[in-house]
Amino acid sequence: MTRDPATDLLVPADVMLALRTGTAPEHQQLEATLDLLDPGLTVPRLTAVLQRMHAFWVVVEQGLDTWATAHPHDAAVLEWSARRRAHLFAADLAALGAAPRPDRPADLVPPAGTDEALGTLYVLEGSTLGGVLIDRHLAASPALAGVAPLAAFTPYGERTGARWAAFRRATRDHVARGGDADAVVSAAARTFRSMAAWCRDVQQSASSTTAPTTDPGGGVAA
Repeated sequence: MTRDPATDLLVPADVMLALRTGTAPEHQQLEATLDLLDPGLTVPRLTAVLQRMHAFWVVVEQGLDTWATAHPHDAAVLEWSARRRAHLFAADLAALGAAPRPDRPADLVPPAGTDEALGTLYVLEGSTLGGVLIDRHLAASPALAGVAPLAAFTPYGERTGARWAAFRRATRDHVARGGDADAVVSAAARTFRSMAAWCRDVQQSASSTTAPTTDPGGGVAA
């Protein structure tokens, strides 16, 4: 609860504000770990990041599928089936001439309910907003010249803002109907931490990744 300065009455805190402020340290740590806006980003490191993110998305989406089976109405409201992205990360890796990682993060469990699912989706869906900036950076980087446009960072294209607005609306509606905002925030923070931990050694992975070379015409050479 927060106090409305105009009425001096306690009112429910906005869950989206609580998510943004309550997960800020974890969000910052993940961005620093991935470092996708690094001016010196290379194809090998980008490939290593995509491999890590693909593996993470595979496990998280399996957990969300389990939740969707148990809570089909909530999943339909959130349009969960249209928000999957693991296949897009796999396609981006294929475009780079790379294979997915065979291993998966082991510390992820299916959401216990819709509160936890919303917290997880806050991280996944929120990444599409930053993905717009990442795509612009990748397109402008000389070191990545010739890399085909990627799909996973901006899966919704011009509908990115609308899809995010729909998620925010569904989250607020769920909490207004009795959902646990603290559980939503806790799940989001946990998801940020799990992704950062899984991606923490990506620099080491990049050094051992055999990356494709790009030809001047913009294709990926074998």
